[in-house]
Amino acid sequence: MTIELKINGRPRRLEIEPGDMLVDVLRNAGYVEVKKGCDTGSCGVCTVLMNEAPILSCSTLAVKADGQEIITVKGIEKEATEFADFLTAEGADQCGFCAPGFALTVHSLIKENPSPNEEEIRHYLAGNLCRCSGYEGQLRAITKFVEAKK
Repeated sequence: MTIELKINGRPRRLEIEPGDMLVDVLRNAGYVEVKKGCDTGSCGVCTVLMNEAPILSCSTLAVKADGQEIITVKGIEKEATEFADFLTAEGADQCGFCAPGFALTVHSLIKENPSPNEEEIRHYLAGNLCRCSGYEGQLRAITKFVEAKK
């Protein structure tokens, strides 16, 4: 079956099987910046934005993306690079595997709530796991990034 969607602002037609997961379809179409982690919707590394909302692409059927707009981290590359600088400054960039999911989720958080407090940040990021750190560096980086975006 064929789905039509917009990925990072460009229209695409992709051939899929009915049970294909979005993460696999995106990666097979060349969007390798979409990472695979747990394949159970638990870690957040496969996060993409669907119509500006973060979703876990490993637990989303590709057919649900038909007619939708998908943004990967490359679609917000400038902002993601700025955010990465804040992560680096706070020592929260150890392996970088979780960074794309964090960047997309923070992008969405700021659009939804331009002035989140620490509790709201923690709540919004609950599904993003980092196996390298204790999250304090990420929280500092996000807080400073939010302030800089104001």
